[in-house]
Amino acid sequence: MSKEAIQFLPLTETTYLILCSLSRPLHGYGIMQQVSDVTEGRILLAPGTLYGALSKLSKDNLISTVSSVMNEDKKKNYILSTLGSEVVKLELVRLEKLLRESKILLGVNESE
Repeated sequence: MSKEAIQFLPLTETTYLILCSLSRPLHGYGIMQQVSDVTEGRILLAPGTLYGALSKLSKDNLISTVSSVMNEDKKKNYILSTLGSEVVKLELVRLEKLLRESKILLGVNESE
């Protein structure tokens, strides 16, 4: 666990889902579709929101552009960087711990 990765936590839900979707190369529209599908339409990324987030994530070195993977439409593809992958894994651990602690505090059994 690096100090560099910890500085990005906690992530917003939208940022977390964008990063999770980039475990494989995807272009912007693909990210929008995947996040919408996974959240069953609960989160709909507007182009301005998505491309603003991608720009920031790129500047923070959490994602990179995949120049060798260009489709016929010449769409830019993005993928997690090594740092981005570490940040996503740390956030997943944090969220799992938060869920466990919440269930204990609320008195919710795992079987419920």
